[in-house]
Formats: sequence, C-alpha cells, structure tokens
Amino acid sequence: MFDRAHEWAALSRFILDEQAGATLGVVSGRRRQGKTFLLDAACRAAGGFFFGATEATDADSLHRLGEALTEYTRPATPIRLTSWYEAVDALLALGRERPVPVVLDEFPYLAKANPSLPSIIQAAYGPLRTERVESRTRLLLCGSAMSFMGGLLAGNAPLRGRAGLEMVVRTLDHRLAAEFWGLSDPRLALMVNAVVGGTPAYRRELARNDSPADAGDFDAWVTRTVLNPESPLFREARYLLAEEPDLRDTALYHSVLAAVAEGNATRGGIASFLGRKAADVAHPLDVLEDAGLMARDADAFRDNRSSYRIAEPLISFYGAVMRPVWSQLERPGSATRVWQQAKRRFESNVIGPRFEQVCREWALYHDDAELLGGLPARVGTGVVNDAAAKAAHEVDVAVVGVSDGAQKPPLLSVGEAKWNEVMGVPHLTRLRRIRDLIVAGGRYDTAATRLACYSGAGFTPELRSAADRGEVVLVDLATLYGLR
Repeated sequence: MFDRAHEWAALSRFILDEQAGATLGVVSGRRRQGKTFLLDAACRAAGGFFFGATEATDADSLHRLGEALTEYTRPATPIRLTSWYEAVDALLALGRERPVPVVLDEFPYLAKANPSLPSIIQAAYGPLRTERVESRTRLLLCGSAMSFMGGLLAGNAPLRGRAGLEMVVRTLDHRLAAEFWGLSDPRLALMVNAVVGGTPAYRRELARNDSPADAGDFDAWVTRTVLNPESPLFREARYLLAEEPDLRDTALYHSVLAAVAEGNATRGGIASFLGRKAADVAHPLDVLEDAGLMARDADAFRDNRSSYRIAEPLISFYGAVMRPVWSQLERPGSATRVWQQAKRRFESNVIGPRFEQVCREWALYHDDAELLGGLPARVGTGVVNDAAAKAAHEVDVAVVGVSDGAQKPPLLSVGEAKWNEVMGVPHLTRLRRIRDLIVAGGRYDTAATRLACYSGAGFTPELRSAADRGEVVLVDLATLYGLR
C-alpha cells in the first residue's frame, strides 16, 4: 500500500472501536484511487466481511450477498435473503461477538436497483433497536459515484447524522505522484502529472507500470500509452463520464469539459463556446462539480465571480489534445504524427494551467509558513482591474491568510506562474503594479503582502538579485517538489 497512512489510521480507529452498538461509515472517492484495495485490506486484517456489488437486479444482488455470507459464516444451511431488511440484520449479526468491519463496495449499484436501501439502513440503525444495540458491526458503504455518495449524508437524506466516519480517498498530490511513478526529475514529473494526475491505478493497471525513463522518453511514453488505441488509458477519460450515474447526456458534458479544456473558464465563456445561454450551462456545471470532475474557484478580488477548471488532468489532456483529433488517433500508428501537431496545445492548454494549479496547491499545503509570511487560509486566483491603463491583470496565485478577527483578512502573497518562460524583472514590475491596485481597492490587509514568481524554466540573474534583497519570493520546480 502506497501512502494512505492517514486513511488506514482512520479506518483502524473506526473498525477497532470496542464501544457497544453498530456504527456506520461512508467511504468515497473517484474511481481508481485504491478504495477497494484499502477496504479489502482492512477486512483481511481484521477478519471482516467484504462484498463487492455489481450492476444487477435487486434479487440478484440479494442472492449474491446470501452466497457471500454463507461462505463467510459457514452456517449449517445456506443463507437465503429475501429482502434488504433481512440482509441488513444479517450484516448486523456479524458483529455480535466483536467489532467486525463489513464493507458494501460499489454501494451506488445496490441503491440504484433499490432506491429505498438508504432508508432501510436508517431504520436498521434505530437508536434503541436491539439488532443495532447488541451489534458491533462497523458497516462501511463505499462508492465512486461522487454525486451520489456526497448526497448520502447531506441535507434531509435518510442517513444524515447516522455515520461515524465520512472519508474521501483522494488522488495523490504532485509530490506523492512523482514518487509513485518513480520520477526524480521534477520537470518530467510535472509533465507526467499534467497528463495522468495522481490516480494510482493509471500507472499500475492501465499503463502496466510503464513510466518514462527520462525527459527524452516523454514524447514516446505519451504515444505508447495515453495516445495508443490499444492502451486502456486511451479511452479512460470517456469512461470517467460514462460511469457517473447523474451524467445522462454525456455528449453535453463532454462539450462542457471541452470548452473548459480550450481555455474557457467562465460560465459565459463556456456558454458561448457551446452556442447556448449562460443559464443553460448552470446545471451541467453543477453536476460536473458534484461528480468531482470540475472545480469552481471564487475570484479572490471580485465578488460573485468565479472560474471553472477541470479537476482531473487526464480529462483536460483528452479535451485539449485527443478530442479534436479523435478520428485520427483511433487509427493505429497515428499517435506520433498527431502528438507532434498537438504539443503546442499541450503546452498552452494542459501543462500551463496544470502548473498554475500545482503552484496554488503548493502554496496552500506544502509551503513553509515563513516563506510567504504566514499560514494560508485559502489560495486562489483572480483578476485585478486597472482602470487607468484600461486593463485587467490576472493573478495566478493569491494567498489569503487567517483574519484572526480583524476587519480585513491579510493578503500574504500575490504571484505569477510561468511554466515555460524564464521570469525576469518585468514580471516583478507587473506584480508591483498589481499590489498597488489591490492596496487601493482596500479589500485586504496588504501591509505584509509578498510578491512571488513561480517558474518551470528559471529566473534571470537580475530577478535573483531582487530575491536576495527580499523584494520577491522565487519558487522553482525543485522547491515545488521539496528538493530544497
């Protein structure tokens, strides 16, 4: 098991809790993050019961569950389940003698066949119900349909307030992903991350442990894996949408994602790309956000403004590089020729935005608090208007600190990120102008705002001298990956 120490510890505390009474947990996360592996390992370690659901009728699922319980408990006669009321009580009975983990994996499949299942579990977990009080079953519901799993415990949902564990198994961040892929070169690691992100199964299962040997092997790696029609990675981006139950009109959702992949980050821009009104794309954007495939970032400097970005790098890569030439790529042997023509789109629409997002994540999660002047409360992006110059300045990395009761939250840092550009004094001059405009706006406490330049290509000697004088913070790839 790679990383996942935090998740394993949380599961262990939940499973091994000796208190009386059955408890309920919910484990979610996008597909191929290792949820099943994690929960199966927990069941094996604690002698628990694991049931993996499939798309099937209600009766078929009950039949399979009865067979699995028969194999697990070895009763004198086979277990025949006729209803989910009976099935849930049978699961609670497993914990009569000791705490026992019981996993229902791919729970959305079961609930799709029987929408009343969450309510049945709610009834079974009644506070004074004997079957629950006398059980120490640690029931874990697991699923990859993020919109469905997120709604299990929300609002007026039947299981609201019943769960003692709500865990999301997330993708690996850029540092862990580099370690997982065995990449020590930070530039190569960022390029690979821009294609496949931090999903563990993309290396182990879909790419069959094929990792680029060095930077010179990157192009060949792309063509033999993600652009290869014989590789499972080739159609993975399409399958990610097809597997989400709430994404019924997949053509529309693919088009929305393609609009964002082409650089349209606002609702109006997305609607214009699709030839629709802004109100028409509100619902698909909300659904994609609930599914964990799209993220909405509030503008750090303008109220009621936000921008959208694709949360899964492979979908960004598909939308910008693969989707426009899909017919070409489906023909075996075309990948190398197509990739040579698509590399410019990759640089501008895929790796550039991915580098900016990694910089924001570094500022939020990895930065030494002293480097940017304090503990970040949030890190985002935004646009600062310059009325005098009749221009608008985009801030790639805006780091906002904790207000601690002050009227204005502190703006710790404003920064610019350039993936393939050596940054120099002109970039610092632009940041100074942006800081002056923010000061005039009065939104933040800017007394200690630091300027930061993030570059994947390096910095000029003049800018390094400015950094030595404390005028700017320089963040390169080695810093992003914790190599210094």
